[in-house]
Amino acid sequence: MTLDELREKIDRLDDTLLKLYNERMELVHQVGELKNTTGAPIYRPEREQAILNRLKAQNDGKLTDEAIDALFLEMFAVARNLELPEAVAFLGPEASFTHQAAESKFGALSTYLPISSIPGVFREVAKGTAKFGVVPIENSSNGIVTDTINCLDEYDLKIIAEVVMDIHLCFATICEDIKKITKIYSKDIAFGQCRKFLQDLGLDEIEQIPVESTAKAAKLAAQDKHAAALCPSIAAKMYNLPILFENVEDDMNNRTRFFVISNFENAPSGDDKTSMLVRLANKPGALVDFLNDFEKAKVNLTKIKSHIVGGQSVFFLEFNGHKDDKDIAEILAKHKDEIKVLGSYVKERDDI
Repeated sequence: MTLDELREKIDRLDDTLLKLYNERMELVHQVGELKNTTGAPIYRPEREQAILNRLKAQNDGKLTDEAIDALFLEMFAVARNLELPEAVAFLGPEASFTHQAAESKFGALSTYLPISSIPGVFREVAKGTAKFGVVPIENSSNGIVTDTINCLDEYDLKIIAEVVMDIHLCFATICEDIKKITKIYSKDIAFGQCRKFLQDLGLDEIEQIPVESTAKAAKLAAQDKHAAALCPSIAAKMYNLPILFENVEDDMNNRTRFFVISNFENAPSGDDKTSMLVRLANKPGALVDFLNDFEKAKVNLTKIKSHIVGGQSVFFLEFNGHKDDKDIAEILAKHKDEIKVLGSYVKERDDI
C-alpha cells in the first residue's frame, strides 16, 4: 500500500471517528438532561473507571492501558464540559504538580482556578465557587500534608477521587555557562529532594532561594541570566526556560498523591478505597479494640497515621472497600461517634 493510500484510509477513519464522537456526545447530552432532573452530579469517577476497565479488558490492539486512559479520560472531560462547565480549584499556581494532577482528571478544556493555599481550595469548593478541588495529601519523601488533614476535618466535603503522580524535577536556566549561575530558585523541599544532584555538580554552595512554588521558581529564573530553577519541565516550558538537566531528584521513585474533593459521594465501583478520621477515647487499648473490628471483618487497612488536629490526637485511616459495603457499614455504625468518613472512591492502581 502506498503512502497516499494509507493517508486516505486514515482520513476516512478520522471522518468516521468524528461522526461517532458526535453520536456519543448526543447520548451524553441526553444523560445530562436526565441527571439535571434529579440533581445527580455530572462527574461520576466510578462510572468512568468501569468504562476504562471494560475497554482495557477487550483491547487486543496497539493501544496500551495508559494510552486508553489518556484518550478516553480526555473525551470524558470534553463531554462533561459540554454538558455543564464546572470550575476546578487547585493549589496553584499554574504548571504546579497539583495543576498537572487536576488536568489528568478533568482534561485541558476545564475551567481551572489556581488558589494560593490548601484551606483556600476547600473554602472555594465549600462556597460553590468551584465544583471540585484538587489538593496534595502525601508525598513519598515528605509524608502526610497536615493542612489537607486539618481541612478534611473542618469542612463537610468528600474525597471523590485520588491521583498518584511521579514527581520529576529539572534544572533549568537561561545562563549558558553553569559556572556563572549565582542563585537557584525553588520550593524549599525541592532543594532537599535534589541535594545529591547539586553536590555532584558543585552547585550546593550557590545561594538557594526558596519561593512559594516550583512554577514561580521557573518564572523568576527566566528573568535572570545568572539564575536557575529546580522545577517541573512543564513550568520551564511555560516560561521558555531552557532545560539543562532532566530528572534531577535524588529519589527516582518520588511520588505525590492528590485528593479530588467535592460535595457529593460516589456509588460503589467494586474496586474502592475509603479514607476516614478517627477520634478514640483516651484510654489503654482503645486503638487495638477499634482495629480488631476490621480484622474480624477481614477488611484490609492500608494506612494508619496519627495527627494532632485542633489540639486533639486523631488517626487518619484508609482501607480497601466502600463505606456502604455490608461488613464495613456495620463497623462504621458501631463507631459512628468516633469516625468521620472522608470519602469512598475508585482506588488508583499505584499508591505510595
